[in-house]
Amino acid sequence: MVLAATTAVVVALHRRLPDAGGAGSLVETFLPWTAVVLLGLGVLAVVRRTVVGGMAVLFGAGAWLWVCWPFTAATATGVPDLVVVQHNVSDTNADVRGTAEVLLDADPDVVTLVEVTPRLADAFTEALGESLPHHAVQGTVGVWSRTAVTDAEPVDLRPEGVDGSWDRGLRVRVRVAGLPELRVYAVHLPSVRPGAGGLDVEARDRSLRLLGDVLAADDAEHVVVGGDFNTVLADRAFAPVLDQVAAPAGSFDFTFPAVLPVVRIDHVLSRGVETTRVATLGRTSSDHRPVVADVSLTD
Repeated sequence: MVLAATTAVVVALHRRLPDAGGAGSLVETFLPWTAVVLLGLGVLAVVRRTVVGGMAVLFGAGAWLWVCWPFTAATATGVPDLVVVQHNVSDTNADVRGTAEVLLDADPDVVTLVEVTPRLADAFTEALGESLPHHAVQGTVGVWSRTAVTDAEPVDLRPEGVDGSWDRGLRVRVRVAGLPELRVYAVHLPSVRPGAGGLDVEARDRSLRLLGDVLAADDAEHVVVGGDFNTVLADRAFAPVLDQVAAPAGSFDFTFPAVLPVVRIDHVLSRGVETTRVATLGRTSSDHRPVVADVSLTD
């Protein structure tokens, strides 16, 4: 009973948990998995026939549904106006052609890729060429498109103390029928590392704040952001970005690690257009799974 009640309180009040050593971020990353704890406690309550324990589990289940259900409820859609694929391809990717085949199976109009080394950029340009002949690359991120890509410029998301070789942000204009302009971002936020004081999330959180500032200053009405954010939508650190762009319903599919995904850290977000559905694609030779997003042009 105590564990079920504690789980319910943690789920319901996760935003109020202290974030010392990245503890709050860690809890929010694995928030969906509290359902497994509640399921086990529910079985135990039935076996022991404890009414109080059962009520505590039901309370916890209610808290879980309140917080997590918005991430599970997929939106029914028709034929999308635009299909966007995002993938962290891994800088050690040894099967570019196979990876490209998985991405192209989704029939995308726009693809954002991260961890693209110069070698991989050339290889993906060749592999995606016929279907997505227009592209721009900045540092280790890139955008490939079915239609023209123009006005490519870097987006500086470097956390404090990181030198200029860290180059993981790009924005471009993509010509899309039905819209006067679509601004597309490809971003890769810093990884979270364990440290002596717990999880070191400062670099990632700083980059999220920088991205939020960039998006706030961008006067483009129609924006799509694809990237590896190294965090989940429920993480409080995501707030500066989610204040500027929206996440779709049905964003519960996990992307990392690819062999047995337990968290979703790869996202497609939007403003001025509606991302109506996001789902994962099949495995590639990367340690992430790609995601595909259906976009509705609301202009």
